[in-house]
Amino acid sequence: MTLDRAVMMFAGVMILISVALAYFVSPLWHLFTAFIGVNMFQASITGFCPAANIFKKLGVKPGTAFN
Repeated sequence: MTLDRAVMMFAGVMILISVALAYFVSPLWHLFTAFIGVNMFQASITGFCPAANIFKKLGVKPGTAFN
């Protein structure tokens, strides 16, 4: 698995978890979903992604997006 796919999978899982928490626990969890979306947006513009940095340190091999 490359870094790009790991970051996208992580973001997708976090979104699904936050939507489930918003449905079953509290609608305030939608704020977490929005935070994830804002983070993805800024990463697409700046190229800086905190999750990518963490995955790099864990040894995930680089892809093309987060060099």
